[in-house]
Amino acid sequence: MMKPFHSTPAMLNVPAKNSYRMVILGASKVGKSCIVSRFLNSRFEELYTPTIEDFHRKVYNIRGDIYQLDILDTSGNHPFPAMRRLSILTGDVFILVFSLDSRGSFEEVQRLRQQIIECKMSLKDKTKEAMEIPMALCGNKADRPEVYREVPTEEGEQLVAGDPNSVYFEISARKNSNVEEMFRALFSMAKLPHEMSPALHRKISVQYCEALHRRSSRLRRVKEVGALGMVSPLARRPSVNSDLMYIKEKVLGRRQVRERDKCLIQ
Repeated sequence: MMKPFHSTPAMLNVPAKNSYRMVILGASKVGKSCIVSRFLNSRFEELYTPTIEDFHRKVYNIRGDIYQLDILDTSGNHPFPAMRRLSILTGDVFILVFSLDSRGSFEEVQRLRQQIIECKMSLKDKTKEAMEIPMALCGNKADRPEVYREVPTEEGEQLVAGDPNSVYFEISARKNSNVEEMFRALFSMAKLPHEMSPALHRKISVQYCEALHRRSSRLRRVKEVGALGMVSPLARRPSVNSDLMYIKEKVLGRRQVRERDKCLIQ
């Protein structure tokens, strides 16, 4: 049995190449925060609380390597368009949520999808790679009776048809139906470790966070487990300057990879 250690998440040194951000977008009351709760805590929140913007962080040790996944749960009311644009620019993977019983929320997802593409293309690095934006479109509330449905399955599937970087799932956050499958497909499409999915790693609390260290004296035990994941209790939304630096690093990182590949080919 793993013993607790006195340590903090701040002590973890996560390589920039292993840091990612997942942005959840959609209209109000479609279940965005419920999906986040399923991902982080395997729980469904019955009480609806309007979200202005929630920021979460999960840190992993996957086969001895440290990864960080930031989760940005956005408001459905678009109170600050500039901040919405910044959130999109910093996103590495996206979940677009609508409610199957709301035609309006589906139309909002269509607009958001186009906005994501336009924002990503606005970066200086205007290449084909900029269009490779992993997105999961989720029709939530699939547990509701069919009589309430306003969006046919075919329309959701048609929205992502022909796009290898998008998938469509009809899910129920309440019943936890298809949620795990959606995360696995999204992470696979984004070429992230599949162990980031909720059911594929051992969840530990902050008191055990020493076990996440790359050079932990108990690294052998970590490798035996395969993957560990911990929700950081003190995560805070990075500043605007930090976000701008994050965007710059991501763009420069892609450019350096391409230049390296060119040199290898030549």
